[in-house]
Amino acid sequence: MDLLAHWLPTAIAVVLLAGIATLGLAGFRVTRPWAAAGALARAIAQLAALSLVLAGILHDALWVTIGLIVMFTAAVFTAARRARATRGDVIPLTVAMLAGPLTVMAIVFATGAIEFSPRYALAIGGIVIGNTMTIAILTQRIFGTSVRDHWPEVEGWLALGATPRESTALLGRGAIRTALLPSIDQTRTTGIVVLPGAFVGAIFAGASPLEAGRFQVVVLASILAAGVLTAAILIRMTGAVTLQPLPDPEAATKR
Repeated sequence: MDLLAHWLPTAIAVVLLAGIATLGLAGFRVTRPWAAAGALARAIAQLAALSLVLAGILHDALWVTIGLIVMFTAAVFTAARRARATRGDVIPLTVAMLAGPLTVMAIVFATGAIEFSPRYALAIGGIVIGNTMTIAILTQRIFGTSVRDHWPEVEGWLALGATPRESTALLGRGAIRTALLPSIDQTRTTGIVVLPGAFVGAIFAGASPLEAGRFQVVVLASILAAGVLTAAILIRMTGAVTLQPLPDPEAATKR
């Protein structure tokens, strides 16, 4: 009975919120208005499975490692699909998304900023991988759109003798800057506008506000560092464009 009393209001609220998101997208004639509700349904299923799995693997280093590998693989697959990456783009995307999280996790645990244990590796790794995926998607899509929209300029640079990488260098820098804006703004407004999930989770887990704040600062720094590395490596490896990118079919809206 207690379980029903907790979950029934939750189910009602989630259904209503999903309905608002769906009707809002449909009202503005955005393509695939069910995408938000579909993503939410998928998140519910994945979180339910994750909760069951975590109870058994949280203190097992081997299973935590396997869990991080699964997370990373799913992140690369999602980023490749959302960025409409070609087969040749998958390797640069994988390398870029791997370099960022590995570097920051090595620094965080080697310095002792966070205790090196399976549960903290899973927590830091999962947060950083998820944010890295978003930054990689934004970088790839913004860069592709910029190159397509400024293709006459790119062709002009090529005609003047610039290399393909030189001809898109400014567009690449702009893509990196724009892709990182959400992470930078979230970091800048943390504690004033944004109450981060890691901070709240640490408080609910019993940590003191100071300890939760210390953990959150490490998380924010990790997200920024991993994002910069991922975006910069991705542009470095894919910036030599010689053909105009194809239009993004998802950018179109119903008329």
